[in-house]
Amino acid sequence: MTQHESGALYERFLRGLDRSADRTALRIGAETVSYRDLHRQALAWAGALDGAKAVGVLAGKTVTAYAGILGALYAGATVVPLHPGFPAHRTRHMLELSGATAVIADEQGRAVLAGLGDDAAALDIIEPDPARAPAAPRPVSASDAAYMLFTSGSTGRPKGVPISHGSTHHYFQLLDARYDFSSEDVFSQTFDLNFDCAMFDLFCAWGSGATVDVTAQTAYLDLPSYLAEHGVTVWFATPSAISLARRMGALAPGALPGLRWSFFAGEALRAHDAADWQAAAPASTLENIYGPTELTVTITGHRWDPAASPDLCVNGLVPIGRVHEGHDHVLVDEDDRETAIEGELLITGPQMSVGYLDPGDDAGRFVERDGRRWYRTGDRVRRLPDGELVYLGRLDSQVQVQGWRVELAEVEHVLRSCDGVEDAVAVGATTPAGTELVVYYTGEPRPAARLSRALRELLPKGMLPRRFEHLTEFPLNSNRKVDRKALTGRADELLAQRRREPAA
Repeated sequence: MTQHESGALYERFLRGLDRSADRTALRIGAETVSYRDLHRQALAWAGALDGAKAVGVLAGKTVTAYAGILGALYAGATVVPLHPGFPAHRTRHMLELSGATAVIADEQGRAVLAGLGDDAAALDIIEPDPARAPAAPRPVSASDAAYMLFTSGSTGRPKGVPISHGSTHHYFQLLDARYDFSSEDVFSQTFDLNFDCAMFDLFCAWGSGATVDVTAQTAYLDLPSYLAEHGVTVWFATPSAISLARRMGALAPGALPGLRWSFFAGEALRAHDAADWQAAAPASTLENIYGPTELTVTITGHRWDPAASPDLCVNGLVPIGRVHEGHDHVLVDEDDRETAIEGELLITGPQMSVGYLDPGDDAGRFVERDGRRWYRTGDRVRRLPDGELVYLGRLDSQVQVQGWRVELAEVEHVLRSCDGVEDAVAVGATTPAGTELVVYYTGEPRPAARLSRALRELLPKGMLPRRFEHLTEFPLNSNRKVDRKALTGRADELLAQRRREPAA
Protein backbone atom coordinates (compact mmCIF):
# COMPACT_ATOMS: atom_id res chain seq x y z
CA MET A 1 0.00 0.00 0.00
CA THR A 2 1.34 3.41 -0.97
CA GLN A 3 1.93 5.78 1.90
CA HIS A 4 0.95 9.45 1.57
CA GLU A 5 2.47 11.49 4.35
CA SER A 6 3.52 14.91 3.04
CA GLY A 7 0.42 16.53 4.53
CA ALA A 8 -1.37 17.66 1.38
CA LEU A 9 -5.15 17.61 1.80
CA TYR A 10 -5.61 15.59 -1.39
CA GLU A 11 -3.56 12.78 0.14
CA ARG A 12 -6.64 11.93 2.20
CA PHE A 13 -8.28 10.87 -1.04
CA LEU A 14 -5.20 9.01 -2.24
CA ARG A 15 -5.23 7.02 1.00
CA GLY A 16 -8.85 6.10 0.34
CA LEU A 17 -7.94 5.19 -3.25
CA ASP A 18 -5.34 2.74 -1.95
CA ARG A 19 -7.90 1.12 0.32
CA SER A 20 -11.06 1.18 -1.81
CA ALA A 21 -10.17 1.74 -5.48
CA ASP A 22 -13.23 -0.05 -6.86
CA ARG A 23 -15.63 0.91 -4.09
CA THR A 24 -17.99 3.87 -4.13
CA ALA A 25 -16.38 7.21 -3.23
CA LEU A 26 -19.40 9.36 -4.06
CA ARG A 27 -23.12 8.70 -4.35
CA ILE A 28 -25.58 11.31 -5.59
CA GLY A 29 -29.05 9.85 -5.79
CA ALA A 30 -28.83 6.85 -8.12
CA GLU A 31 -25.43 7.91 -9.50
CA THR A 32 -22.29 6.40 -8.01
CA VAL A 33 -18.64 7.10 -8.72
CA SER A 34 -15.82 4.79 -7.62
CA TYR A 35 -12.56 5.98 -6.09
CA ARG A 36 -10.73 4.96 -9.25
CA ASP A 37 -13.09 6.88 -11.52
CA LEU A 38 -13.23 9.99 -9.33
CA HIS A 39 -9.42 9.99 -9.23
CA ARG A 40 -9.34 9.77 -13.05
CA GLN A 41 -11.81 12.66 -13.37
CA ALA A 42 -9.86 14.77 -10.89
CA LEU A 43 -6.63 14.24 -12.81
CA ALA A 44 -8.39 15.33 -16.01
CA TRP A 45 -9.48 18.56 -14.31
CA ALA A 46 -5.96 19.04 -12.94
CA GLY A 47 -4.55 18.67 -16.45
CA ALA A 48 -6.64 21.60 -17.61
CA LEU A 49 -5.65 23.71 -14.59
CA ASP A 50 -1.90 23.60 -14.95
CA GLY A 51 -0.47 26.83 -13.55
CA ALA A 52 -3.70 28.05 -11.91
CA LYS A 53 -3.19 29.58 -8.47
CA ALA A 54 -6.82 29.80 -7.34
CA VAL A 55 -9.76 27.97 -8.87
CA GLY A 56 -13.41 28.81 -8.33
CA VAL A 57 -15.72 25.79 -8.21
CA LEU A 58 -19.15 27.20 -9.02
CA ALA A 59 -21.46 24.21 -8.89
CA GLY A 60 -24.23 22.53 -6.97
CA LYS A 61 -23.86 19.07 -5.46
CA THR A 62 -22.97 17.43 -8.75
CA VAL A 63 -20.12 15.13 -9.73
CA THR A 64 -18.55 18.15 -11.42
CA ALA A 65 -18.33 19.91 -8.05
CA TYR A 66 -16.70 17.04 -6.16
CA ALA A 67 -14.33 16.04 -8.96
CA GLY A 68 -13.56 19.71 -9.53
CA ILE A 69 -12.64 20.34 -5.90
CA LEU A 70 -10.35 17.34 -5.93
CA GLY A 71 -8.94 18.29 -9.34
CA ALA A 72 -8.07 21.81 -8.21
CA LEU A 73 -6.27 20.33 -5.19
CA TYR A 74 -4.43 17.92 -7.50
CA ALA A 75 -3.31 20.92 -9.57
CA GLY A 76 -1.75 22.47 -6.47
CA ALA A 77 -4.23 25.35 -6.61
CA THR A 78 -6.36 26.90 -3.88
CA VAL A 79 -9.95 25.71 -4.17
CA VAL A 80 -12.63 28.41 -3.83
CA PRO A 81 -16.04 26.67 -3.46
CA LEU A 82 -18.86 28.97 -4.58
CA HIS A 83 -22.61 28.55 -4.21
CA PRO A 84 -24.52 28.91 -7.50
CA GLY A 85 -27.61 30.06 -5.62
CA PHE A 86 -25.91 33.19 -4.26
CA PRO A 87 -26.63 36.59 -5.82
CA ALA A 88 -24.50 37.20 -8.92
CA HIS A 89 -22.88 40.34 -7.53
CA ARG A 90 -21.72 38.43 -4.45
CA THR A 91 -20.27 35.63 -6.56
CA ARG A 92 -18.50 38.18 -8.76
CA HIS A 93 -17.04 39.88 -5.71
CA MET A 94 -15.76 36.61 -4.24
CA LEU A 95 -14.13 35.63 -7.51
CA GLU A 96 -12.41 39.00 -7.67
CA LEU A 97 -11.24 38.85 -4.06
CA SER A 98 -9.88 35.32 -4.35
CA GLY A 99 -7.91 36.08 -7.48
CA ALA A 100 -9.45 33.07 -9.22
CA THR A 101 -9.16 33.35 -12.97
CA ALA A 102 -10.12 29.74 -13.68
CA VAL A 103 -13.60 28.41 -12.90
CA ILE A 104 -15.00 24.89 -12.86
CA ALA A 105 -18.75 25.11 -13.33
CA ASP A 106 -21.66 22.74 -13.83
CA GLU A 107 -24.78 23.69 -15.77
CA GLN A 108 -26.18 25.80 -12.93
CA GLY A 109 -22.82 27.51 -12.41
CA ARG A 110 -22.48 28.30 -16.10
CA ALA A 111 -25.87 30.00 -16.01
CA VAL A 112 -24.61 32.19 -13.17
CA LEU A 113 -21.48 33.09 -15.12
CA ALA A 114 -23.57 33.94 -18.18
CA GLY A 115 -25.51 36.36 -16.00
CA LEU A 116 -22.31 38.17 -15.10
CA GLY A 117 -21.97 39.42 -18.67
CA ASP A 118 -18.76 41.36 -19.32
CA ASP A 119 -17.61 40.74 -15.75
CA ALA A 120 -17.05 37.08 -16.65
CA ALA A 121 -14.95 37.86 -19.73
CA ALA A 122 -11.65 37.56 -17.85
CA LEU A 123 -12.57 34.17 -16.39
CA ASP A 124 -11.35 30.96 -17.94
CA ILE A 125 -14.21 28.44 -17.78
CA ILE A 126 -12.38 25.14 -17.64
CA GLU A 127 -13.17 21.84 -19.35
CA PRO A 128 -11.48 18.63 -18.16
CA ASP A 129 -8.54 17.59 -20.34
CA PRO A 130 -7.73 13.86 -20.02
CA ALA A 131 -4.95 14.20 -22.61
CA ARG A 132 -3.03 16.52 -20.29
CA ALA A 133 -3.82 14.67 -17.07
CA PRO A 134 -0.74 14.41 -14.86
CA ALA A 135 0.43 11.05 -13.58
CA ALA A 136 0.11 12.26 -9.99
CA PRO A 137 -1.04 15.34 -8.09
CA ARG A 138 1.29 18.29 -7.93
CA PRO A 139 3.35 18.58 -4.71
CA VAL A 140 2.42 21.38 -2.32
CA SER A 141 3.89 22.82 0.87
CA ALA A 142 2.30 22.97 4.28
CA SER A 143 1.95 26.76 4.03
CA ASP A 144 0.09 26.64 0.69
CA ALA A 145 -3.64 27.34 0.93
CA ALA A 146 -5.72 24.23 0.30
CA TYR A 147 -9.04 26.08 0.12
CA MET A 148 -10.54 29.48 0.66
CA LEU A 149 -13.99 30.11 2.12
CA PHE A 150 -15.85 33.36 2.58
CA THR A 151 -17.55 34.49 5.77
CA SER A 152 -19.85 37.45 6.20
CA GLY A 153 -18.24 40.53 7.64
CA SER A 154 -19.93 43.11 9.83
CA THR A 155 -19.78 45.51 6.89
CA GLY A 156 -21.68 43.07 4.67
CA ARG A 157 -18.56 42.51 2.55
CA PRO A 158 -17.47 38.84 2.44
CA LYS A 159 -14.09 38.07 3.99
CA GLY A 160 -11.85 35.43 2.43
CA VAL A 161 -10.39 32.83 4.80
CA PRO A 162 -7.50 30.79 3.38
CA ILE A 163 -6.88 27.45 5.12
CA SER A 164 -3.50 25.81 4.58
CA HIS A 165 -2.61 22.19 3.89
CA GLY A 166 -0.68 22.27 7.18
CA SER A 167 -3.79 23.27 9.11
CA THR A 168 -5.93 20.57 7.53
CA HIS A 169 -3.19 17.98 8.10
CA HIS A 170 -3.14 18.72 11.83
CA TYR A 171 -6.93 18.68 11.97
CA PHE A 172 -7.48 15.37 10.23
CA GLN A 173 -4.68 13.67 12.14
CA LEU A 174 -6.53 14.51 15.35
CA LEU A 175 -9.79 13.19 13.91
CA ASP A 176 -8.11 9.97 12.79
CA ALA A 177 -6.99 9.39 16.37
CA ARG A 178 -10.39 10.26 17.84
CA TYR A 179 -12.74 8.31 15.57
CA ASP A 180 -12.79 4.77 14.19
CA PHE A 181 -14.06 5.51 10.67
CA SER A 182 -13.53 2.69 8.18
CA SER A 183 -14.12 1.79 4.55
CA GLU A 184 -17.42 0.22 5.59
CA ASP A 185 -18.86 3.58 6.65
CA VAL A 186 -21.25 5.74 4.66
CA PHE A 187 -21.10 9.46 5.47
CA SER A 188 -24.01 11.84 5.05
CA GLN A 189 -23.18 15.02 3.15
CA THR A 190 -25.79 17.55 4.19
CA PHE A 191 -23.72 20.73 3.97
CA ASP A 192 -23.30 22.98 0.95
CA LEU A 193 -19.76 22.85 -0.38
CA ASN A 194 -19.04 26.48 0.49
CA PHE A 195 -19.58 25.61 4.18
CA ASP A 196 -16.42 24.31 5.87
CA CYS A 197 -18.22 21.42 7.59
CA ALA A 198 -18.43 19.82 4.12
CA MET A 199 -14.65 19.35 4.33
CA PHE A 200 -15.20 17.13 7.37
CA ASP A 201 -17.65 14.99 5.39
CA LEU A 202 -15.43 14.61 2.35
CA PHE A 203 -12.00 14.13 3.81
CA CYS A 204 -12.96 12.03 6.83
CA ALA A 205 -14.82 9.71 4.47
CA TRP A 206 -12.22 9.67 1.71
CA GLY A 207 -9.37 9.30 4.18
CA SER A 208 -11.03 6.08 5.35
CA GLY A 209 -11.98 4.70 1.95
CA ALA A 210 -15.64 5.24 2.87
CA THR A 211 -18.60 6.45 0.80
CA VAL A 212 -19.90 10.03 0.73
CA ASP A 213 -23.70 10.04 0.33
CA VAL A 214 -24.91 13.43 -0.91
CA THR A 215 -28.02 13.80 1.22
CA ALA A 216 -30.90 15.66 -0.43
CA GLN A 217 -33.22 17.85 1.61
CA THR A 218 -36.04 15.47 0.67
CA ALA A 219 -34.39 12.85 2.88
CA TYR A 220 -36.04 14.54 5.86
CA LEU A 221 -39.48 13.50 4.59
CA ASP A 222 -38.66 10.04 5.96
CA LEU A 223 -35.21 10.17 7.49
CA PRO A 224 -35.27 6.69 9.09
CA SER A 225 -36.10 5.05 5.76
CA TYR A 226 -33.52 7.15 3.89
CA LEU A 227 -30.67 6.35 6.27
CA ALA A 228 -31.54 2.66 6.30
CA GLU A 229 -31.88 2.42 2.53
CA HIS A 230 -28.60 4.25 1.91
CA GLY A 231 -26.73 2.52 4.73
CA VAL A 232 -25.64 5.79 6.33
CA THR A 233 -23.51 5.17 9.42
CA VAL A 234 -22.01 8.64 10.02
CA TRP A 235 -24.35 11.63 10.28
CA PHE A 236 -23.28 15.29 10.39
CA ALA A 237 -25.61 18.29 10.27
CA THR A 238 -26.49 21.51 12.04
CA PRO A 239 -28.67 21.14 15.15
CA SER A 240 -31.57 22.64 13.21
CA ALA A 241 -31.78 19.26 11.48
CA ILE A 242 -32.94 17.69 14.75
CA SER A 243 -35.94 20.00 15.00
CA LEU A 244 -36.80 19.25 11.38
CA ALA A 245 -36.50 15.51 11.96
CA ARG A 246 -38.73 15.80 15.02
CA ARG A 247 -41.41 17.65 13.10
CA MET A 248 -41.35 14.89 10.49
CA GLY A 249 -41.80 12.20 13.14
CA ALA A 250 -38.31 10.74 12.68
CA LEU A 251 -37.12 10.75 16.30
CA ALA A 252 -39.04 7.86 17.80
CA PRO A 253 -36.83 5.80 20.13
CA GLY A 254 -34.68 3.45 18.08
CA ALA A 255 -35.76 4.99 14.75
CA LEU A 256 -32.16 5.45 13.51
CA PRO A 257 -30.49 2.16 14.49
CA GLY A 258 -27.83 2.12 11.76
CA LEU A 259 -25.91 5.21 12.86
CA ARG A 260 -22.52 4.69 14.51
CA TRP A 261 -21.57 8.37 14.80
CA SER A 262 -23.65 11.54 14.98
CA PHE A 263 -22.07 14.99 14.78
CA PHE A 264 -23.63 18.42 15.15
CA ALA A 265 -21.99 21.81 14.60
CA GLY A 266 -22.63 25.27 13.22
CA GLU A 267 -24.94 26.51 15.97
CA ALA A 268 -25.69 25.80 19.61
CA LEU A 269 -26.90 22.27 20.39
CA ARG A 270 -29.72 22.00 22.92
CA ALA A 271 -29.65 19.25 25.55
CA HIS A 272 -33.25 18.35 24.68
CA ASP A 273 -32.29 17.83 21.04
CA ALA A 274 -29.19 15.81 21.89
CA ALA A 275 -31.17 13.53 24.19
CA ASP A 276 -33.91 12.95 21.61
CA TRP A 277 -31.42 12.21 18.84
CA GLN A 278 -29.47 9.84 21.10
CA ALA A 279 -32.68 7.98 21.92
CA ALA A 280 -33.51 7.68 18.22
CA ALA A 281 -29.95 6.49 17.42
CA PRO A 282 -29.02 4.40 20.46
CA ALA A 283 -26.02 2.73 18.79
CA SER A 284 -24.55 6.09 17.80
CA THR A 285 -21.89 8.10 19.62
CA LEU A 286 -23.04 11.73 19.55
CA GLU A 287 -20.63 14.65 19.58
CA ASN A 288 -21.18 18.39 19.71
CA ILE A 289 -18.28 19.93 17.80
CA TYR A 290 -17.52 23.63 17.50
CA GLY A 291 -15.25 25.87 15.50
CA PRO A 292 -15.14 29.03 13.39
CA THR A 293 -14.04 28.80 9.76
CA GLU A 294 -10.83 30.62 10.74
CA LEU A 295 -9.82 27.64 12.93
CA THR A 296 -10.24 24.88 10.30
CA VAL A 297 -13.71 23.37 10.53
CA THR A 298 -13.90 22.49 14.25
CA ILE A 299 -11.59 23.12 17.20
CA THR A 300 -13.40 21.52 20.18
CA GLY A 301 -15.61 18.51 20.86
CA HIS A 302 -17.90 17.20 23.59
CA ARG A 303 -18.98 13.58 23.58
CA TRP A 304 -22.56 13.35 24.82
CA ASP A 305 -23.10 11.14 27.87
CA PRO A 306 -26.83 10.70 28.64
CA ALA A 307 -26.03 10.34 32.34
CA ALA A 308 -23.46 13.07 32.86
CA SER A 309 -23.85 15.65 30.07
CA PRO A 310 -27.26 17.11 31.08
CA ASP A 311 -25.79 18.34 34.37
CA LEU A 312 -23.02 20.17 32.50
CA CYS A 313 -25.38 22.16 30.29
CA VAL A 314 -25.86 25.92 30.71
CA ASN A 315 -29.10 27.55 29.57
CA GLY A 316 -30.00 24.15 28.16
CA LEU A 317 -27.01 24.15 25.78
CA VAL A 318 -24.62 21.21 25.44
CA PRO A 319 -20.91 21.85 26.24
CA ILE A 320 -18.60 22.30 23.26
CA GLY A 321 -15.80 20.37 24.99
CA ARG A 322 -12.07 20.82 25.15
CA VAL A 323 -9.86 22.71 22.70
CA HIS A 324 -7.91 20.43 20.35
CA GLU A 325 -4.48 19.19 21.32
CA GLY A 326 -1.63 21.42 20.23
CA HIS A 327 -3.57 24.66 20.75
CA ASP A 328 -3.69 27.23 23.53
CA HIS A 329 -6.75 29.19 24.56
CA VAL A 330 -7.63 31.98 26.97
CA LEU A 331 -10.83 33.65 28.13
CA VAL A 332 -10.86 37.43 28.39
CA ASP A 333 -13.31 39.89 29.93
CA GLU A 334 -14.67 43.13 28.44
CA ASP A 335 -11.41 44.89 29.33
CA ASP A 336 -9.35 42.22 27.56
CA ARG A 337 -8.03 40.85 30.84
CA GLU A 338 -7.64 37.10 31.20
CA THR A 339 -10.35 35.49 33.30
CA ALA A 340 -10.56 31.98 34.70
CA ILE A 341 -14.24 31.14 34.36
CA GLU A 342 -16.14 33.11 31.74
CA GLY A 343 -15.33 35.38 28.83
CA GLU A 344 -14.57 35.65 25.14
CA LEU A 345 -12.68 32.67 23.74
CA LEU A 346 -9.31 33.30 22.06
CA ILE A 347 -7.38 30.43 20.44
CA THR A 348 -3.98 30.00 18.82
CA GLY A 349 -2.35 26.98 17.25
CA PRO A 350 -1.73 25.05 14.05
CA GLN A 351 -5.36 25.04 12.87
CA MET A 352 -5.54 28.85 12.87
CA SER A 353 -5.62 30.61 9.52
CA VAL A 354 -2.80 33.06 8.88
CA GLY A 355 -5.43 35.79 8.54
CA TYR A 356 -8.00 37.06 6.09
CA LEU A 357 -7.30 37.41 2.41
CA ASP A 358 -7.43 41.18 2.89
CA PRO A 359 -5.14 41.98 5.87
CA GLY A 360 -7.30 45.03 6.49
CA ASP A 361 -9.99 42.67 7.76
CA ASP A 362 -7.71 41.22 10.46
CA ALA A 363 -8.19 44.08 12.92
CA GLY A 364 -10.09 42.97 16.00
CA ARG A 365 -10.06 39.30 14.98
CA PHE A 366 -6.42 38.25 14.54
CA VAL A 367 -4.58 39.91 17.41
CA GLU A 368 -1.15 39.91 19.02
CA ARG A 369 -1.07 38.81 22.65
CA ASP A 370 1.92 37.75 24.72
CA GLY A 371 4.10 37.75 21.63
CA ARG A 372 1.80 35.36 19.72
CA ARG A 373 -0.97 35.72 17.19
CA TRP A 374 -4.45 34.70 18.34
CA TYR A 375 -7.91 34.46 16.83
CA ARG A 376 -10.73 36.17 18.72
CA THR A 377 -13.79 34.01 18.20
CA GLY A 378 -16.36 36.59 19.31
CA ASP A 379 -17.97 33.78 21.34
CA ARG A 380 -18.61 33.92 25.07
CA VAL A 381 -17.92 30.66 26.86
CA ARG A 382 -17.76 29.32 30.41
CA ARG A 383 -15.04 26.97 31.60
CA LEU A 384 -16.38 24.06 33.64
CA PRO A 385 -14.43 22.58 36.58
CA ASP A 386 -13.26 19.66 34.41
CA GLY A 387 -11.83 22.05 31.80
CA GLU A 388 -14.54 21.64 29.19
CA LEU A 389 -16.13 24.76 27.69
CA VAL A 390 -19.80 25.68 27.36
CA TYR A 391 -20.93 28.10 24.68
CA LEU A 392 -22.97 30.99 26.09
CA GLY A 393 -23.57 32.97 22.91
CA ARG A 394 -22.05 35.52 20.62
CA LEU A 395 -20.75 38.70 22.22
CA ASP A 396 -23.42 40.54 20.26
CA SER A 397 -26.12 38.20 21.61
CA GLN A 398 -25.99 40.14 24.87
CA VAL A 399 -28.22 43.22 24.58
CA GLN A 400 -29.11 46.13 26.82
CA VAL A 401 -32.84 46.62 27.41
CA GLN A 402 -33.71 49.65 29.54
CA GLY A 403 -30.52 49.22 31.51
CA TRP A 404 -30.85 45.46 31.85
CA ARG A 405 -28.06 43.32 30.43
CA VAL A 406 -30.01 40.50 28.78
CA GLU A 407 -28.58 37.19 27.60
CA LEU A 408 -30.72 36.18 24.64
CA ALA A 409 -29.82 32.53 25.21
CA GLU A 410 -31.30 32.71 28.71
CA VAL A 411 -34.60 34.11 27.41
CA GLU A 412 -34.71 31.39 24.76
CA HIS A 413 -34.01 28.69 27.32
CA VAL A 414 -36.81 29.83 29.61
CA LEU A 415 -39.33 30.13 26.78
CA ARG A 416 -38.57 26.58 25.63
CA SER A 417 -39.75 25.39 29.03
CA CYS A 418 -43.24 26.77 28.36
CA ASP A 419 -46.00 24.33 27.52
CA GLY A 420 -46.35 23.77 23.78
CA VAL A 421 -43.14 25.61 22.79
CA GLU A 422 -40.68 23.52 20.78
CA ASP A 423 -37.92 26.04 20.05
CA ALA A 424 -37.32 29.75 20.51
CA VAL A 425 -35.13 32.53 19.15
CA ALA A 426 -34.87 35.90 20.87
CA VAL A 427 -33.60 39.00 19.08
CA GLY A 428 -33.04 42.60 20.02
CA ALA A 429 -35.02 44.95 17.78
CA THR A 430 -34.05 48.59 17.34
CA THR A 431 -36.63 51.27 18.17
CA PRO A 432 -36.37 55.04 18.78
CA ALA A 433 -36.78 54.28 22.48
CA GLY A 434 -33.98 51.74 22.51
CA THR A 435 -33.77 47.97 22.18
CA GLU A 436 -36.86 45.82 22.62
CA LEU A 437 -36.98 42.05 22.86
CA VAL A 438 -38.91 40.09 20.26
CA VAL A 439 -39.21 36.32 20.56
CA TYR A 440 -40.04 33.87 17.79
CA TYR A 441 -41.15 30.38 18.73
CA THR A 442 -42.21 27.14 17.07
CA GLY A 443 -44.58 24.48 18.34
CA GLU A 444 -48.18 25.14 19.32
CA PRO A 445 -49.47 28.72 19.02
CA ARG A 446 -50.06 30.24 22.44
CA PRO A 447 -51.63 33.56 23.49
CA ALA A 448 -48.91 36.11 24.11
CA ALA A 449 -50.40 36.89 27.52
CA ARG A 450 -50.02 33.27 28.59
CA LEU A 451 -46.37 33.15 27.51
CA SER A 452 -45.69 36.46 29.20
CA ARG A 453 -47.18 35.21 32.48
CA ALA A 454 -45.08 32.05 32.33
CA LEU A 455 -41.89 34.02 31.72
CA ARG A 456 -42.72 36.52 34.44
CA GLU A 457 -42.39 33.73 36.97
CA LEU A 458 -38.84 32.96 35.83
CA LEU A 459 -37.33 36.20 34.52
CA PRO A 460 -36.93 39.72 35.90
CA LYS A 461 -39.34 42.28 34.48
CA GLY A 462 -36.60 43.98 32.47
CA MET A 463 -35.87 40.76 30.59
CA LEU A 464 -39.44 40.12 29.44
CA PRO A 465 -40.03 40.19 25.65
CA ARG A 466 -42.39 42.83 24.31
CA ARG A 467 -43.64 40.68 21.46
CA PHE A 468 -44.10 36.96 20.78
CA GLU A 469 -44.31 35.71 17.20
CA HIS A 470 -45.28 32.15 16.33
CA LEU A 471 -43.64 30.55 13.28
CA THR A 472 -44.19 27.16 11.74
CA GLU A 473 -40.44 26.93 11.30
CA PHE A 474 -37.46 29.25 11.55
CA PRO A 475 -35.85 30.61 8.38
CA LEU A 476 -32.47 29.04 7.63
CA ASN A 477 -29.54 30.62 5.85
CA SER A 478 -27.56 28.91 3.09
CA ASN A 479 -25.61 26.93 5.69
CA ARG A 480 -28.87 25.67 7.21
CA LYS A 481 -28.36 27.60 10.42
CA VAL A 482 -31.19 29.62 11.93
CA ASP A 483 -31.09 32.96 10.12
CA ARG A 484 -31.00 35.32 13.10
CA LYS A 485 -30.20 38.27 10.87
CA ALA A 486 -33.43 37.74 8.94
CA LEU A 487 -35.41 37.38 12.16
CA THR A 488 -33.90 40.56 13.55
CA GLY A 489 -34.82 42.45 10.39
CA ARG A 490 -38.33 41.09 10.60
CA ALA A 491 -38.58 42.21 14.23
CA ASP A 492 -37.42 45.72 13.35
CA GLU A 493 -40.12 45.92 10.68
CA LEU A 494 -42.83 44.53 12.98
CA LEU A 495 -42.12 47.15 15.61
CA ALA A 496 -41.85 49.91 13.02
CA GLN A 497 -45.22 48.89 11.62
CA ARG A 498 -46.71 48.98 15.10
CA ARG A 499 -45.44 52.54 15.56
CA ARG A 500 -47.01 53.57 12.26
CA GLU A 501 -50.42 52.17 13.15
CA PRO A 502 -52.86 54.80 14.47
CA ALA A 503 -53.84 54.48 18.08
CA ALA A 504 -57.25 52.88 18.61
